[in-house]
Amino acid sequence: MPEIPEVLMTFIITFIKIAIVIAVAMLHVMYATYFERKVIGHMQVRMGPMRVGFHGILQPIADMLKLFFKEDIVPAKADKWIFRLAPVIPVFATLSALSVIPFYEGFVIANVNVGLLFLLAMSSLGAYGVVLAGWSSNSQYSFLGGLRSSAQVISYEVAIGLSLVGVMILSGSLNLADVVQAQQQNRSGMFLFSQFIAYFVFMVAAFAETNRSPFDLPEAESELVAGYFVEYSGMRFALFYAAEYIGMIVMSSIAVICFWGGWTLPPALLDAAPFLSVVPGIVWFLLKLYVHIFLFYWIRATLPRYRYDQLMSLGWKVMIPLALANIVVTAVVKFFS
Repeated sequence: MPEIPEVLMTFIITFIKIAIVIAVAMLHVMYATYFERKVIGHMQVRMGPMRVGFHGILQPIADMLKLFFKEDIVPAKADKWIFRLAPVIPVFATLSALSVIPFYEGFVIANVNVGLLFLLAMSSLGAYGVVLAGWSSNSQYSFLGGLRSSAQVISYEVAIGLSLVGVMILSGSLNLADVVQAQQQNRSGMFLFSQFIAYFVFMVAAFAETNRSPFDLPEAESELVAGYFVEYSGMRFALFYAAEYIGMIVMSSIAVICFWGGWTLPPALLDAAPFLSVVPGIVWFLLKLYVHIFLFYWIRATLPRYRYDQLMSLGWKVMIPLALANIVVTAVVKFFS
């Protein structure tokens, strides 16, 4: 048998990794919607989906089939090309962000040295789809949703970037695998304790970046009847829905990698319970990921939506100053340590 050229083998392996990551991500998106309905249902003393399958386990598949066969309506006065393109942009951006996330040691599609910057760039790019959807629909409600989204992203993109500067200072790298390894240099095995303020700022900004409650002002059903995607139906609506949940996975993954030690466990915990080392790293990564996704559900069921002026004040007057203060303190401690 002739040997497969190295370039072709690299291409095949990369293609298989991409297929695995996209398939697993989309499966998570399907059942993240199901578990969100069940979790919030039980928090509100009701059952959630129960009809389709055992305890509603097949509800995501029923929803997907309904959206797939639903009529795709394009408003008569919409900018049709941009209207059709807009839902693709956030899905492309969020799926592209998954390419630099190391889910466990050695498993990453693109191990780039500027992984954190790439993730921030992709999170910014996803907002363009929301803005274009709001503008191209030729609807006042959609347009207001797009304007809100652009202002919200500009505000909280600054906070989310500044919150990660402390992690960059401590790890000395923008490579996500290096960030995980740097956390193993101390007994706690994570930056969560030394960067707690940065973690708090990051999580608040992550809620705003993904348009999740209590910062879902671009959608705001009570004010804007769903906001930027009010004119969308069928699979185009499903693309926006998928992008939101993939965005939750991406933001949760960044939190796990930068603050919770990624796929590793704290050295102190491994010394106390050595048998935990036999559990694959991907299991620990997913468990930490699910904790953060549950946090998105919990906050949605607990907190009411902010007013828009409160949202902007929180971003510029609280989150950004906190992130800047954290950078100064981290730099001083790093310099004298």
